[in-house]
Amino acid sequence: MEPIKDYLEVQAAINKYANQDVYIHLETTNGAYASHHDQTFFSAGAYIRNGLVRYEHGKITGTDPYRVGLKINLGWIYAEGLTHFEIDEHDRLLLAGHDNKGKLAVALEISLTPFE
Repeated sequence: MEPIKDYLEVQAAINKYANQDVYIHLETTNGAYASHHDQTFFSAGAYIRNGLVRYEHGKITGTDPYRVGLKINLGWIYAEGLTHFEIDEHDRLLLAGHDNKGKLAVALEISLTPFE
């Protein structure tokens, strides 16, 4: 993954998937995978994989870190804290937010086919 330097490149990728059935992977964590190391640390997270949606439009906003919102029929899908992206070999848009230690804090991925 590369740091988001040109948000217009990400915006173009978001636009490419609009008004189509797409699969969404959305994950957040503030350390849920490592909470066993410190029992006093409160960890929280959210996870959805292969949610099938159709979004009318999407938008990237902010300045490093970025936010992405996808307008769906009855509401929004939203990810905040995004710092990196790539279009992978399967033509999927992968967005991630890493903390100052390089650990994953948020991921938003969009694909025309289910994630394995």
